[in-house]
Amino acid sequence: MEGTGSRSSTPSSVVADHSLVFWTLCSVLLPVLITLWCSFQRSRRQMLIRDIFRKSKHDWHYTDLFGQPSYCCVCAQHILQGAFCNCCGLRVSEGCLKKADQLFHCKEIMMSNSGARSSMPHHWIRGNVPLCSCCMICKQQCGTQPKLCDYRCVWCQYTVHDECMMDYLKTQKCTFGEFRDLIIPPYYLSTINQMRKEKRTDYEKVAPYCRKHWMPVIVLANTRSGNNMGETLLGEFKILLNPVQVFDLSKITPAKALQLCTLLPCNAVRVLVCGGDGTVGWVLDAIDEMKIKGQERYIPQVAILPLGTGNDLSNTLGWGAGYAGEVPVEQILQNVMEADGIKLDRWKIQVTNKGYYNLRKPKVFTMNNYFSIGPDALMALNFHAHREKTPSLFSSRIINKAVYFFYGTKDCLVQECKDLNKKVELELDGERIELPNLEGIIVLNIGYWGGGCRLWEGVGDEPYPLARHDDGLLEVVGVHGSFHCAQIQVKLANPVRLGQAHTVRLILKSSKMPMQVDGEPWAQGPCTVTITHKTHALMLYHSGEQTDDDTSSSSEEDHMREPTDEDT
Repeated sequence: MEGTGSRSSTPSSVVADHSLVFWTLCSVLLPVLITLWCSFQRSRRQMLIRDIFRKSKHDWHYTDLFGQPSYCCVCAQHILQGAFCNCCGLRVSEGCLKKADQLFHCKEIMMSNSGARSSMPHHWIRGNVPLCSCCMICKQQCGTQPKLCDYRCVWCQYTVHDECMMDYLKTQKCTFGEFRDLIIPPYYLSTINQMRKEKRTDYEKVAPYCRKHWMPVIVLANTRSGNNMGETLLGEFKILLNPVQVFDLSKITPAKALQLCTLLPCNAVRVLVCGGDGTVGWVLDAIDEMKIKGQERYIPQVAILPLGTGNDLSNTLGWGAGYAGEVPVEQILQNVMEADGIKLDRWKIQVTNKGYYNLRKPKVFTMNNYFSIGPDALMALNFHAHREKTPSLFSSRIINKAVYFFYGTKDCLVQECKDLNKKVELELDGERIELPNLEGIIVLNIGYWGGGCRLWEGVGDEPYPLARHDDGLLEVVGVHGSFHCAQIQVKLANPVRLGQAHTVRLILKSSKMPMQVDGEPWAQGPCTVTITHKTHALMLYHSGEQTDDDTSSSSEEDHMREPTDEDT
């Protein structure tokens, strides 16, 4: 009987086991299949959207979630996700993209009708106006009503209530608003294009609005700098300016972008570089190429929006130690308009190898900020080596500084650059300098070093003249190691001041040592490093940003002046 009972229970247990296996497989496979199906549908949808974007005249960008309440400009329905145009600010749902392309025109960078030489009407877009805007007719707040109840001009940024909109406003001439002095109007480019066909170059005669102080700005943004804010800034600048003035340096070189200067009045253009000190150096090199081509009269003045990690040049020129979106783009453009012109020394660094390697062509660099040999160059070298291996991990300014801190702490223990004074000889203006016990030497052109430290002035009561970036002099200091560098940055110690000079010569007699120019490091064997003055760059100084104590900032500001024609 026991055997019979056990045989009769076997089928039911098998069924239960099969049922358990089936539901287990369903619970595992069903979410996977749903995820795969959603991923397939999403990729298919994105391919269709990209195809629409490619054929469209709008600069569409897709987003899964708008940052503010938004309504589709076609169906007037509230939308959470969809596409927005980086140039004119249109917002549409995914299903209305094709209709939006047919119904609405984007900003014209150049007017097709060359007869419109001196003016153009408003270009009104309905809905999604900024909440803080004000109606140009009744002076009351706009953007408080739901759906598409208000209008905004994509050029002057003026807003109008739906009930205040009158027929004459639709044909009224646009004044280009607050930033008329910075915008390149579409009709200007059309006129210049016609003049080029006629081989005329007197572009000053067609300056828009007959304004004497027209200073068109060109925005050059590096989307790969520092905290990756470049992509967002590109869109915001395109909305406020003519999109032809805004360039992505990941897609076009500064040399090509700056050729726009040759279509604008002489000595009138201002360039806003959005990036780190390396990006600024890249742009200044392109400006030097313009001088070589004989385009001196088109040389622009350069302002900086700091997106890098150190941003020492930006800090020196009053633009701040780093930008994280705390200042509106409108205020940035206002600062560019109000900035004062100054000069910046640029230096030639020639590295000549010794011995067998002397047969090689010398390395030549251009320095804007500083040159160094020793622990800070070693930190930069280690940082760059790891960033090249895994660039995706180094997309945050905080992470970058943390990595620098890690390598600085490591060098405090290892001391790879000790006894530097026994390995190098230093000459300032041809005079040999006796070196104390050092691990590093830093040659400064600007006031700031190491992400915001005023290295030359130091701390304490001992008076030293302020380091200037336009006097043709270099400041040379020494450090005892990575720990000494950290003490200097928190103002607990002073560097070893070695002197000031117009020409610096450094001879590395033996071994291989880390060197860096403006944050670009390399390992160097025995060589001779010669630093001489190269040229001046025309920069813009923003006096509203106080980055150090009021005394040093105000004293440095006293030296600022508007450059003359000789400076170019």
